[in-house]
Amino acid sequence: MTKTPTQYKDQALALLKDNWGEAVLLTLIYAVIILGVSLIPLLGTIGSLVIGGPLAYGFTSYFLNISREEPKEFNNLFEGFQRFSDTFVANLLIGIIVGIGTLLLFVPGVIAAIALSQTFRIMRDDPSIKPIDAMKKSHEMMTGHRMDYFILFLSFIGWILLAIIPAGLGFLVLIPYMSTSFTLFYNDLAGVQSTEIDELASHLDKDN
Repeated sequence: MTKTPTQYKDQALALLKDNWGEAVLLTLIYAVIILGVSLIPLLGTIGSLVIGGPLAYGFTSYFLNISREEPKEFNNLFEGFQRFSDTFVANLLIGIIVGIGTLLLFVPGVIAAIALSQTFRIMRDDPSIKPIDAMKKSHEMMTGHRMDYFILFLSFIGWILLAIIPAGLGFLVLIPYMSTSFTLFYNDLAGVQSTEIDELASHLDKDN
């Protein structure tokens, strides 16, 4: 069972309360690496493709740890390189499927992206699972919950517009907020207990 967007966002704020600095810095490092590699003459596109999957996996791992109040560190960002082939293949396949769906018609691309959105989280939770199986599991997990996911995304539209204004720098704060919220959404689908997280959100409401 999923919660309302407000509940997920309140829980995310509670979990990030003492972690904003590190989360923002990790997001900055992630963005700088991706952007820096993409700007390399001639090799930028290939370089981005090579490191995109491992870094996305590592970024996912960091926010999974935050969402579950587990130990996290900057090195989480590079965990995907320990599973380079699997994370590379997963990222490549997701890109191809979403890209084809977007080229054919925008809506199928969005639907595909939502259906496959849990792939890296599933891979992090199951180190033995293969990319294709993780993608299939993500598709199954999101069946019946795609609209919930989309509504959660829409709840951030106002923040996204605000984040654009200061030369896009607002995304350094918004991305951790969104990542934690969407990870909490995944935790519910995966059946991860969140009693302590609910209590954190309750305390945050009282503080406000």
